[in-house]
Amino acid sequence: MKLYNFSNLNRSENTKILKETTFDLVVIGGGITGAGILLDAASRGLKVALIEKEDFASGTSSKSTKLIHGGLRYLKQFDFWLVKEVGTERAIVHKLAPHLVLPEKMLLPLVENGSYGKWLTSIGLKVYDLLAQVEDEDQRQMVDKTEALNLEPLLPKKILKGAGYYAEYRTDDARLTIENIKTALQYQAVPINYTEVTNFLYTNKKVQGVEVIDKITGETYKINAKYVINATGPWVDEIRLLNKSKQGHGLHLTKGVHLVFPFEKFPVKQSVYFDVPDGRMIFAIPRGKITYVGTTDTNYTDNKDEVYTNLTDAVYLIEAINHMFPKINLSLEDIQSSWAGLRPLIHEDGKSPSELSRKDEIFVSASGLISIAGGKLTGYRKMAERTVDKIAKRMEEDFAIKIPKCNTDKIPLSGGTWESYREVKQYRKQLFKELEKDGFSKYDAFYLVHTYGKQTEEILKLYHNFTGDDNPEKLIKAEFHFTVEYEILQNPIDFFIRRTGRMYFDIESVKQYSPIILEEYQKLFKTDNATIENYKKEISTLIEKHSVIKD
Repeated sequence: MKLYNFSNLNRSENTKILKETTFDLVVIGGGITGAGILLDAASRGLKVALIEKEDFASGTSSKSTKLIHGGLRYLKQFDFWLVKEVGTERAIVHKLAPHLVLPEKMLLPLVENGSYGKWLTSIGLKVYDLLAQVEDEDQRQMVDKTEALNLEPLLPKKILKGAGYYAEYRTDDARLTIENIKTALQYQAVPINYTEVTNFLYTNKKVQGVEVIDKITGETYKINAKYVINATGPWVDEIRLLNKSKQGHGLHLTKGVHLVFPFEKFPVKQSVYFDVPDGRMIFAIPRGKITYVGTTDTNYTDNKDEVYTNLTDAVYLIEAINHMFPKINLSLEDIQSSWAGLRPLIHEDGKSPSELSRKDEIFVSASGLISIAGGKLTGYRKMAERTVDKIAKRMEEDFAIKIPKCNTDKIPLSGGTWESYREVKQYRKQLFKELEKDGFSKYDAFYLVHTYGKQTEEILKLYHNFTGDDNPEKLIKAEFHFTVEYEILQNPIDFFIRRTGRMYFDIESVKQYSPIILEEYQKLFKTDNATIENYKKEISTLIEKHSVIKD
């Protein structure tokens, strides 16, 4: 397995390439859609750059429900095309990165006066299997009350009638984004974070590149390109305004919130997809040390750069949990962490947030800017394919250059390759045997494999190079050095949120190890004490914002 380096130390070199190259394509936006476009275009032989104003995956792509799923609820809206596409994509993305996209059996309880009846659920799940071409062993089962309680004893015995049992996949959305970007490095793609587009370059009123500012150095420069794609999610309209091409309603932003509880407080045996009295559907998903629950779906018009969980969001989800799991009796004090993200949906007059389609849409301005919005995490690869197909068509018309068809369904993502998920499990088992000698747990092996895949081996090399007796400290230092060297990490905040997910899934480790990471950061980046103090305060503030819910 070859590791592609685009470290902080090479940032100036990357900037030099961006200044001196005329790219076929510049992608604005480093979320999953932009990352997917980067890999698709680069693997077809295009010269591509990606510009992200903050960290990669810092917007919606680190704040989803973290599922690669088929959208069962869209059957109720008769959106069969969407269910078929994203349902089929699940198996493809799992094949490309089985260490990151894990099989996750889902239980859909059927309760008295619930949204789903047995007959409709059975038919719906059967249609779901057919549309998504689900393999035989993963096809839906209908189970009776006794079987449902065996699968999940916390369900409400009095009103439970049975359940549907079907297959989905769980992921880490930020890691999926980063590994797509890293995989694109194999094809000479040039991605950079903390670089913001401030204007467009035009030739004969056609977009021919972008002006940017490096938010780390303060330097401004120009990047020339034949075509530019706007894949900025909730910020799509801002970029269209910059291009003077926004028309009509534009995007409709909705907020989705997730709460994280210690597993001991909410010990579900397996993932559950349940309805609440107002008709919405909620996921409860066990993940290592925690169980997380989401999501809400409410209109959002506030600051897109500061999206957090409020008291109303938290109370709504806790009431939903306590309604379906009456033995639990959770309260606000039980919340360990939370996250809130925005969905960039296409506006439709008269529709509520939950009714809005999750389909993607491509807009082309008179100046040639291509913008893509809408869609779902699960469908990112097909969204990228449709967008790059637009570029391919234009290149053929404008330059008589024939661009190959998409082949990203055959490109394993960084962290592999793997024969199957069975090999991932075997690798995790072997890793635990190795780690156990140094006092680590099965969770540590689980965390490393499902965060980094086979790149864990590089992290362990770094780990063995550190001296000292505290093995957990040595391991987290090794992780930090790896993400600086191979994942263009720029600050300790990004390490705790997007590279490792610790702020969401292991917030206690952030509290415990942030002093060590700040010390390593100061050594590697040669920063002054004032900068470290600022980061210390920022980490403390983020811990409070994610774990303490205020009105």
